[in-house]
Amino acid sequence: MTSAAPDPKPPRLRPAWAGRNYTLLSVSAVVTTLGAHGALIASAFAVLDAGGDGGDVGLVAAARTLFLVVFLLVGGAVADRLPRHHVMVAANALNFLSQGAFALLVLQGDPKLWQMMALSALGGMGQAFFNPAAEGMLMASVSGEQASRAFALFRMGMSGAGVGGAALGGALVAAFGPGWVLAVDAVAFLVAGALRMFLQVRDIPPREPGGGLLADMRDGWREVIGRPWLWTIVAQFAVVVAVVGAAESVFGPLVARDDLGGAGPWGIALGAFGVGTILGGLLMMRWKPRRLLFAATLSVFSLALPSAALAVPVPLGWLIAVMFVSGVTIEIFGVSWITALHQEIPEEKLSRVSAYDWFGSVAMVPLATALAGPAEAAFGRTASLWGCAALVVVATTAVLFVPDVRHLRRREPTEPKASGSPAPDPVTPR
Repeated sequence: MTSAAPDPKPPRLRPAWAGRNYTLLSVSAVVTTLGAHGALIASAFAVLDAGGDGGDVGLVAAARTLFLVVFLLVGGAVADRLPRHHVMVAANALNFLSQGAFALLVLQGDPKLWQMMALSALGGMGQAFFNPAAEGMLMASVSGEQASRAFALFRMGMSGAGVGGAALGGALVAAFGPGWVLAVDAVAFLVAGALRMFLQVRDIPPREPGGGLLADMRDGWREVIGRPWLWTIVAQFAVVVAVVGAAESVFGPLVARDDLGGAGPWGIALGAFGVGTILGGLLMMRWKPRRLLFAATLSVFSLALPSAALAVPVPLGWLIAVMFVSGVTIEIFGVSWITALHQEIPEEKLSRVSAYDWFGSVAMVPLATALAGPAEAAFGRTASLWGCAALVVVATTAVLFVPDVRHLRRREPTEPKASGSPAPDPVTPR
């Protein structure tokens, strides 16, 4: 009698490189992104339903952004001093409470503007502590040659959740009102925080006590300023994100109203950008450019195209194509950028460096959006949009003059990662 053949191993539900922490981080990020993109729509309609106008919507959004900017650098230093998963769970708890209170106010009726601004500000504070901790935790959760693939898949999931969350949020606001969508977002933070409590950190080396919070922030600044490729790209994106944000949030709806047929066509164009980011993620799961930052920087030039297309303005079909291409290319930049940070920055300083990166990306956005109206009045809409496109091109061209940006190469898996401050010449061309 022959023994039965052993049962075949069940198929894996995830790639071998997608470990426990990476999977938990990815799933929880998708959950919160779905809720957050719906909540962006819901909060605006909550203000309008309470009798506010466009200016009041801007004030509620600005309160969140202001507190995000103010607390970002502190959040990065805290995330490198304390266990990052504790910081993430605490931030999720704050967002759950603030968004839950926002939902309750709206559902009860007659929320005051100052109340909505205060709760939005608390949400921004939670995000300021969460973002650097989450990015540091994500980069610490993967290693080796599959890191860029892992980052691409993570960003692709976030992009898909963003597109789906916006579409679902708009439908739910129309069907049930903004209060219930805000409540769903609060529950999403609760679920995500619960998932993040299961993150394993025993393999992460313990933090050495530093010289205080301010000393840690200064140390993070030295880490950034000591790497020319790092601080120049952060400065570049302070300009790029600001002018692209002004073009798409202020000028885009105006062009759509006057030349494209209204909000519907503009929503289709924004949707094309979202689809582009998903396909860009798919591309970066297969493509591993050797010169990481050179490929990333070249891809940024395409972000000038939407502003130029709106300046003409081009027909809707061309605008959709332009938005799609810019969505693809921003993922080329995003995956290459986070791969470079993962490769070059010591693990114990990831969150502080991430905080300076986030700070550069968001600090000038409120100023740019505030100046968009006066710029249109002074120079005209067309000239202002061409100016936005020109600033993207100029800032991106300037970065290409930095040798490290042109020459930093993807490291082989056997090459050691830097463990401290960069050497005088940390990037050696091959």
